[in-house]
Amino acid sequence: MIKRLKEFTLPLAILMGFLFHGFFSTLGNIIPWLIFVMLYLTLCSVDMRKIRPSKLHLWILAFQVLASISVYFLILPFNKILAQGALVLLIAPTATSAPVIANMLGANINTMVTSTLLSNLAVAAVSPLYFSWAGIHGDLPFWESSWMVLSKVAPLLIVPLVLAYITQRYTPTLSEKISKYKNASYYLWAISLTVVIGRTIDSIFQLNHTELGILLAMTILSIVLCIVQFGVGRFTGKLYGETIAGGQSAGQKNTVLAIWMAQTYMTPISSVIPAMYVLWQNLFNSYQIWNKNRREHRR
Repeated sequence: MIKRLKEFTLPLAILMGFLFHGFFSTLGNIIPWLIFVMLYLTLCSVDMRKIRPSKLHLWILAFQVLASISVYFLILPFNKILAQGALVLLIAPTATSAPVIANMLGANINTMVTSTLLSNLAVAAVSPLYFSWAGIHGDLPFWESSWMVLSKVAPLLIVPLVLAYITQRYTPTLSEKISKYKNASYYLWAISLTVVIGRTIDSIFQLNHTELGILLAMTILSIVLCIVQFGVGRFTGKLYGETIAGGQSAGQKNTVLAIWMAQTYMTPISSVIPAMYVLWQNLFNSYQIWNKNRREHRR
């Protein structure tokens, strides 16, 4: 019965977000706390000594950096807003919740934690350079810009990692007890998914003043970028025997940070592209988890 309930948790979470988007859009402040707890629960079961870079991480980072600038200049002659939205979305780091989702899918958690750390640090270093010539605030000092980006990701990424390390190092018994409840992350993510879907749908409904043509173009572009990033990531990961980790590293984006970067450095309306990406990546993640649970239920 519990397995059956688990199988329908994510579809129900998505449906609730769609139907009651007005209510759940007001609960956005709980998302950082949910991510913090999810990541801490997951990291308590991670062997910190195995967190180290690999060739897979380097290829994913190379794709992230090169694809963002290439797609920007490819789209720029047609529409600057679309180009800015694509740039921000592609350069956005791996989501802090990615290790949690990847762990649910059976990926190597050590690979995912390393990927998330490297991706966020790389974005803090590279994105200010991009924004200096692609953004609307090119006069912002490099170090100030880097700190603004890093300050958005550090509390949700570095702090849970440090706390998990301290727990493992000094209270191993407590760490073992906490790791037994890591599956609670699944239901915490279902709650956060409902809120994220609600916020995304609500923000789209508020764009009635936007031209239909540009809104349609943003929708198509966000879907294409979602397919490409997950596809490239899974293909690269497969080469190293880590298909799921590769897909989540490249495709699951820190969209909250991406939306903030677009609204801060670019033409604000370009933030619609990463906002729509929230919907597509979470639908795909939900399908992956649902499909995995369904297969396990049939065994």
